[in-house]
Amino acid sequence: MTRSKLRLTPRWAPFVLLLPFSILFAVFGVFPLLFSVVLAFQSWEPTNGLASMSFVGLENFTFALGDEWFWKSLGSTFTLALLSGVPQHLVAIPLAAFIDRAFGRWRDPVSAAYFLPYITSSVAIAILFGALFSKDFGLVNSLLLAVLQGENIDWIGRSETLGPVVAFIVFWRYVGFNLVLYLAALQSIPRDLYEAAELDGANAWQQFFHITLPGLRPMILFGVTLSVIGGLQIFEEPFILTGGKGGPDQVVMTVGMYVYRTAFEFNDFGAASAMSWILCAIVAVLTWLTHRAFKSGEAAR
Repeated sequence: MTRSKLRLTPRWAPFVLLLPFSILFAVFGVFPLLFSVVLAFQSWEPTNGLASMSFVGLENFTFALGDEWFWKSLGSTFTLALLSGVPQHLVAIPLAAFIDRAFGRWRDPVSAAYFLPYITSSVAIAILFGALFSKDFGLVNSLLLAVLQGENIDWIGRSETLGPVVAFIVFWRYVGFNLVLYLAALQSIPRDLYEAAELDGANAWQQFFHITLPGLRPMILFGVTLSVIGGLQIFEEPFILTGGKGGPDQVVMTVGMYVYRTAFEFNDFGAASAMSWILCAIVAVLTWLTHRAFKSGEAAR
């Protein structure tokens, strides 16, 4: 008895090979997205099953836009996004230029060291910094006491210090990612430009401002866009550091955390879905404004 072999024609092979991914993406990507659209216009008690859904129109959006805690969480999100996002690029760009010039063939291992926090578990990072900034046993307070001889600072328990701590954690985690982006973009800038600039007497700073920065402009737009999108979705670091409560006075209660609490603590999935789509619209508008700002800058040059 001969065994028949299953053969795929070149026409159908790509579709068959993509089928497992397509199924997983449809189940865990497309379906939740579409279901959240439906939920945004429904009032739903999950424990009573899908049959308990009732259409409420725009009530969930009206509730979200009138909820003072939603606006407070939005303000906290913007604050954390600015405090953590802007320094990422202000540090990563000159640091990438320095590493590219100073380390030569050792550039890749050095950049890999900076990249490690990005691929480290965000849960592990939040727990690590929670220990470092601990009031009684944290290394940060120990160092400050050794230098300044003051009192222990409750970094996580005070609203004045909790925001900067969370922003620093996010900055520390993502600055290496931006560094790798800018290092890759630097390789596309012709070295002849730097050699010509040196012959003309341009110093390192003049080369940086007139050659490096213009050459990095497309990558800066890409990096800033990612920072805008990621900064408005901050969730893990403040959630773990504050036990999901947002800290004193909910100073680091981001929109992502408030959406989570609205759905799983307050059991209002309809309002949570509406808040998610409002945040999505804000991200889309800010991304568009970022692109417009960069295009306006190019036109003004």
